[in-house]
Amino acid sequence: MRTQHSIALAAVAAGFLALTACEAPTESPAGRDPKPGGSVPAGSAAPPASTAPPAKSRKATLPNLVGKGLQSAQDEAQAAGFPLLKSHDSLGRDRNQVLDRAWKVCTQTPAAGSGVDTGTTVDFGTVKLEETCPDGDVAAPKPAGDTMPDFVGQGMKAVRGALPSNASITVKDATAQGRMVLQESNWRVCTQTPKAGATLSGAPVAFTVVKTGESCP
Repeated sequence: MRTQHSIALAAVAAGFLALTACEAPTESPAGRDPKPGGSVPAGSAAPPASTAPPAKSRKATLPNLVGKGLQSAQDEAQAAGFPLLKSHDSLGRDRNQVLDRAWKVCTQTPAAGSGVDTGTTVDFGTVKLEETCPDGDVAAPKPAGDTMPDFVGQGMKAVRGALPSNASITVKDATAQGRMVLQESNWRVCTQTPKAGATLSGAPVAFTVVKTGESCP
């Protein structure tokens, strides 16, 4: 009898605990989600999206820099608000403007004027100080395709750049002096093998050259 009475009391206690658990409040403290990462409570506003305005390009006046030394032209362009600058060899010989003070400006792109976007890259066509600017940029040789272009008269450095990177190339002095061709940008082509129009099949390519300003023999 005592055992049955104990079991009955335990059952009543268990039921009371269950009822108390059901009636306990389930809301989270005010202003907090029930658990990290929970949804936003009803009636709360979501954080506003970013409304930063898009960046706008700025317009400025690009000075006329033709005829100036390359270094001076670069400094003046930057002072006018144009930080993106590059330069190239106007004679089509693919020479690098290593010492900017030794070069002068023949052309500029874009041309001088107002309302130029300051994000535009300004390109200077240049020659060395002792050289004369051409009427227009001398076109560099176009990349060779399946046939050999006509490279006679063009700068050897630019010619090499127009041939496939895996081409086997021999360059020799066209005169009887047998000079070593050390800086190809100072030499131009007199003869070429194979001739213009021949198929480029991976066979070695050979050139004879003279220094720029010299006549081919």
